[in-house]
Formats: sequence, structure tokens, C-alpha cells
Amino acid sequence: MDEKKIPYKIYLDESEIPSKWYNVRADMKNKPAPLLNPGTLKPMTAEELAPVFCEELVAQELNDTDPYIDIPEEIQNFYKMYRPSPLIRAYFLEKALDTPAKIYYKFEGNNTSGSHKLNSAIAQAYYAKKQGLKGVTTETGAGQWGTALSMACSYFGLDCKVYMVKVSYEQKPFRREVMRTYGASVTPSPSTTTNIGKKILAAHPGTTGSLGCAISEAVEVATTTEGYRYVLGSVLNQVLLHQSVIGLEAKAAMDKYGVKPDIIIGCAGGGSNLGGLIAPFMGEKLRGEADYRIIAVEPASCPSFTRGKFAYDFCDTGMVCPLAKMYTLGSGFIPSANHAGGLRYHGMSSTLSQLYHDGLMEATSVEQTSVFEAAEKFARVEGILPAPESSHAIRVAIDEALKCKETGEEKTILFGLTGTGYFDMVAYEKYNDGVMTDYIPTDADLEKGFAGLPKIDL
Repeated sequence: MDEKKIPYKIYLDESEIPSKWYNVRADMKNKPAPLLNPGTLKPMTAEELAPVFCEELVAQELNDTDPYIDIPEEIQNFYKMYRPSPLIRAYFLEKALDTPAKIYYKFEGNNTSGSHKLNSAIAQAYYAKKQGLKGVTTETGAGQWGTALSMACSYFGLDCKVYMVKVSYEQKPFRREVMRTYGASVTPSPSTTTNIGKKILAAHPGTTGSLGCAISEAVEVATTTEGYRYVLGSVLNQVLLHQSVIGLEAKAAMDKYGVKPDIIIGCAGGGSNLGGLIAPFMGEKLRGEADYRIIAVEPASCPSFTRGKFAYDFCDTGMVCPLAKMYTLGSGFIPSANHAGGLRYHGMSSTLSQLYHDGLMEATSVEQTSVFEAAEKFARVEGILPAPESSHAIRVAIDEALKCKETGEEKTILFGLTGTGYFDMVAYEKYNDGVMTDYIPTDADLEKGFAGLPKIDL
């Protein structure tokens, strides 16, 4: 198709919102390794996971065989409030870069939570309500997941207890207030309100916290409070499943205009955004129907893919959660207080870790000053202020487009713009004032985390 006929924004019709989630694990030859019971070191059963997660979500977590899972009608109707989200051709960015590359991005910021997180939050709240629970507990980094979950819980009349990583709690007070506006209680983590929080503070006085710490506290509260379960915004198989709506919509929009991406780029912390964006494309790659170059982008300060180890590890700092086989820096690794709070997790999704280990995707890490340089360049020409997390993908998309300028290749690039950066202005302020710093952990720093990896011989 003549590219002049491709609009700046490609919208699907409301009737084209996916009615089924795509489960990429069904097409994986090498399935993700199972979660292990930390006591027995045997694969977790549905019965063992039920006290922590909602029953229907446990079934989705363990489902490695069904390629498509029906989206309940009530969730589909909620999606219509903000979906389908636009696929945007970055004509202005292409012009600014003077590149022959064609750049597209899937924008997930058109809802009050400001990100893609609502896609899974509403699903998890739905299943909690269906089970008859009183409420849920969770952790949040930058606050986008906590905001999305507070909205979803408000919609279904559920109580919502959020443990927010302390550095983000202090850096992003307005996102915290959105959560409270929707009725959630928000506690900075690690806190003195849980046994695990007290233990972490004793071992690491003055710590700025991590997602691993916040997970431990949220799980403790969920498992000791009648009528509550724990929900998670990333990492888990069930979350990547829910987020597949991103990739399914993106692919449908591109197919409408006969566009096939050569390179697909997503930021990677726990893996929900990246896993959702690449899902149907990776499915084609796994089935041998098409090939794509897929790039995961992570912060240099928390490089689980690029410098981590593929091993079984605890999903939380308090070591109370199941063990997952993933690329990890060690559950005891506390990342520096960088401004991409949603990417400050010590490990990576087991599904994405297996795909990466099998050579089906690649990964790179970038420093935060270069990330914010790319974010400002993008904002000035495309008119959207991007979240720091998404800006990691923007950085590499720009780099790849500039490579095309050098070689003259007309490659098509797709990246995920997961949310907006309006509550991240402290970070933009530090960058604009020239006081933002880059931290890259030394090998010695990483060895401290690796030393805590559980010794498992399977």
C-alpha cells in the first residue's frame, strides 16, 4: 500500500477489540520452567497457589496448552472505555531523524491510570470479585500498576491495599494520590506494618526499597488477612496473557494496511508490556510463519537480561514467594534509585526468560541520561510526554532508525509506548537541570546478589 495512505493514527473499530487473549506458551517448544514450592522444591500445584492467587488466575498461570482463552464479556465491555488504543505512525520523528526507517508505536496511555497496566488490573479484579473476595493486595513501583488496580477495584467494589516502593512513593506523590482517590490505601515499602518489612529495614537501614521488597509485604498481608488474595502487575504468565491485547491490536492494525515490522522493541522490567506487545508476532515466529527481530530494553542499573543469570530464584526479597526460573540478579539485589520505577525488578518473566534463552529475542541495556535525551526528543516532535519506562524503548527505536540512516535500509520499526510521564516530572526536572546521574552496578555489586541465589540441583 502507498505509505501516503497510511494515516498518522490507525484505529481499529470497537468490534475489533480482541475477544480472546493469546497464550504464547502454547506455541513454545520449550515451555517456561514451573514455579517451585520453596519448601519442597517441587512444582507448585493449583492447590498450593490458591491461598495466594485467585482460583481462575491460578488456572491461567498454569495453562501451557490453550493458545486462546476467552475474555469474559464484562472485561470486554470495560476495555471499550479506552480500547482499542491507537497505533501511531511516527512521521514527525522520522522526519526529525532524517531516516528512511518507518516507525510505528502502540500507545497505551489513553486512560486515567496512564499505562497498559489496566489491561490486566481489570481482569484480576474481575476474577477476585467473581470469587467473592473482600479485597486484594499488591505492590507497585512507579505507581502505574497501583493506579490501574485501584481503578479496577473501585469499579468492582473491592478493597485495595498497595505497597509502593519507597523511592517512588517519595518521587511520585501525585500518582499515589490518584490511587487514594480511587479508594486504595498506599504504604511506602519497606514498612514497619509487616514482619517482612521490619526484617528488611533491619538488614538494610535507610533502603529506598525495591519491587521485591514490596511484593513480600503484599503477599504477607494477603495470606494473613481473611478474604484477600495477592495480585501482581507483571512477571507472571497470567499477566502476559492479559497484556496480549496490546500485540493483537497492533498486529491487526498493521495487517489492515499490509505493514510488517522488521524490528519490535519494548521496555523490560518484569515483562508485562514487552510480553504483551510481542505475543502474536512471537507466535508467528515460533510456528515458523514469519520472522522478526525482537529487542528487550532494560535499564543499565538493573540489567537482569543482559548481566543476570538464568536460574531459579525467589520472586521477592523476603523469600516467601514461589521460586521461578528466570534471568535474575538475585532476590536480594536492591537497584539504585533510578527514575524508571517500573523497571526496578531483580528478575524477568519466566516466559520471556525462556524465549531469550532459546535465542528467539535479544536484549540491550541503556543508561538513564540517554533515555531521557530520547524522551525529550520524542516529546518535542510527537507531542506525547512519555513515561521513563517506555522511553527505554524510544531510545533504542531511535538508535535503530539512525542505523537505517547510515545504511540506507528502509526497515519498519514497531515499539511500545506504554504510558505517559506526567507524574514523572521530578525525573524530567533532574535531567533538565543536569543533575541526573547514571549508575551501572559493578561485577562485585552483582556478585552480592548472585551469592544469595538458592542452591537447586534439578
